[in-house]
Amino acid sequence: MHLNPYGEYAVLLAASLANEWPADRAGIEARTREFGMAMEFQEEPEDHARSRLVIDDWLRVVDATGPAARAALLNAQMAAVAAYPRLTDHDGEGWHLHYRDDNQVLSSVLRAVISVGTSLHLVTRGMHRLGRCASEPCTNVVVDVTRNGRQRYCSVRCANRAGVRRHRERAA
Repeated sequence: MHLNPYGEYAVLLAASLANEWPADRAGIEARTREFGMAMEFQEEPEDHARSRLVIDDWLRVVDATGPAARAALLNAQMAAVAAYPRLTDHDGEGWHLHYRDDNQVLSSVLRAVISVGTSLHLVTRGMHRLGRCASEPCTNVVVDVTRNGRQRYCSVRCANRAGVRRHRERAA
């Protein structure tokens, strides 16, 4: 079974890049592979910087104050990379959908995959399922993939830190 990378996996890729930005283009490409993107990307001189702009634009979606604002930002991002969906079987890996043109540079592929994937994640799981870690001072992105839709922390460490802080405040 081939899993479509345009949902949970794409939004988790975006969060991973936002939370720990790679030092170079090779690091970005390696991260895409970790999250299931098995394709070659055309190279362009400004790949690293342009890919950072994609993540910075995506962080505006994360920080949007409500579903309507979030939807407007995502709609604009998807319109910027508009391409008709197409079935593909590149490299014989099995048929799946692409929401982008073939032979695109890294930043364009990231914008298409991340904007469509984030949109699919939010409309299928809930528009509230994306945000920042609730444990101060952490500002990592949290992609809520839980069953109950209540994930507030980016890690067990941050959840524990917040729990200890609440306990100390009650004890004081």
